[in-house]
Amino acid sequence: MTQIEIGRLLRAGTTGFIAGCRVTQLDAPAFGALVRAPLGAGYQVYGLIYDIHIDDDGLVRQLVTADNVSEEVLRDNRERRIVPVEMSVLTVGYEQDGKIYHLLPPRPPLSLDVIYLCDDKDLVRFTGAGRFGYFRHILQSKDIPVGEVLSAHLQQASQAHKDSKWREDAIQEVIVLLRDDYSTLMSILSACGDIYA
Repeated sequence: MTQIEIGRLLRAGTTGFIAGCRVTQLDAPAFGALVRAPLGAGYQVYGLIYDIHIDDDGLVRQLVTADNVSEEVLRDNRERRIVPVEMSVLTVGYEQDGKIYHLLPPRPPLSLDVIYLCDDKDLVRFTGAGRFGYFRHILQSKDIPVGEVLSAHLQQASQAHKDSKWREDAIQEVIVLLRDDYSTLMSILSACGDIYA
C-alpha cells in the first residue's frame, strides 16, 4: 500500500469531510479521486474528492490588483502560502478489521488526521468489494456535481482495474439505479461519454 499523504483533516461529519493541504502538495489529489483516512485499530474511512477549493487572503487580493508583480513574488505566495488548499470529500464507505463496507462510517475522522490518496491497489480493493453499494452515496448527494464526480471516479477506477468489464458493470449499475430519474441518468451518461469517447 503506497502512502501518499495529501493533507490533514480540517473538519468532518459522517457524510463527508474537508481536508487541507499546502499548495506544494496539490499535485497529488485530483477531482473524483478516492482517498482514505486511517484512524487506527484496523479502521479507516474512504471518500471521493468532489471539490478542490483555494480561498484568497488579503495579500492575494492586493497582488491581483497590482501592476507588474514579479515572478518571484508570485512564486513566494504560491509556495509559502498560509491559507490551505481545501478538498471537500464525500464519504463513500469504511474499512473495519480488513472488511470493506459501502456504508456510512460509525464515526468520522478527527481533526488533523492524515488523509492519503488511494493507490491503484486500494482503489481496486475498495471498488471491488460488494456490488457498487457506494454509488448510492454519490447518486443521493444533492451538494455535489454528481455526473462529473462519478465519471471522473469511473475513469480512475477503470484504469486501476485494467478491465473494461468492470467499467461496463459499473455503468450498467448506474443505469439500474437511475432508471426512474431520466434527467440525472442522461447527465451522468453524457459526462461518461466525454471520457470514454
